Amino acid sequence: MDADLLMVLGIILAGFSVPSILSAITDGRAPRASALTILIAGGMILYAIQTAPGGYTLETIPDAFVRVAAKYLP
Repeated sequence: MDADLLMVLGIILAGFSVPSILSAITDGRAPRASALTILIAGGMILYAIQTAPGGYTLETIPDAFVRVAAKYLP
């Protein structure tokens, strides 16, 4: 799988998990599913950083989003 795609999907998954964690905490529930999703997203991001030639910096992450959008969206 493409490192850019893994990075983008990991960031999106992590972003969607934050409201779920906050909702579970405010309702007094344990955020089990959200915590698992954060772990999966973190693993995807770490794998993408390790497999990408040259790695990623904060400046290159928006470029990864654009490359993924250009490659996979019609």
